[in-house]
Amino acid sequence: MKAGWVKLRLIFFPPYWFTGIVVQKISPDFREITVRMKQRWYNRNWHGNHFGGSLYAMTDPFYALMLIHILGADYFVTDKAGAIEYVKPGKGTVTAHFVVDDAMLADIRAHTESGGRYLPQLTAAITNEQHETVARVVKTVYVRKKSSKT
Repeated sequence: MKAGWVKLRLIFFPPYWFTGIVVQKISPDFREITVRMKQRWYNRNWHGNHFGGSLYAMTDPFYALMLIHILGADYFVTDKAGAIEYVKPGKGTVTAHFVVDDAMLADIRAHTESGGRYLPQLTAAITNEQHETVARVVKTVYVRKKSSKT
């Protein structure tokens, strides 16, 4: 599936549409994704900051989605776990940028070559308009090379 089509589907994905999460960019090779969320009355918490669940939601599927497209049909990829650390109150527009580089791909391929599972932990920062880190998210992704029988 092409990056533009995936981006369009994510724009109209109800959990994102109703929280104000917008996929700004998906590179054609799926190696970079940028997601933004403006602060609105419906995604604020009691203290007037971004709701933590919305901050996590803006990072939830992206590393798995990227690896599915990059590694292709020879691999099984899914989310395994996630954790978020809130660093400071999020206000205004926040951004998360995801990158999959050659070193990460080489590491994944090396660990899965024999058909075993691998659980890489991939980190993304959510930043505010001043480029300060608001939260850090660590995603654990399950990756396994499919056998030739499947």
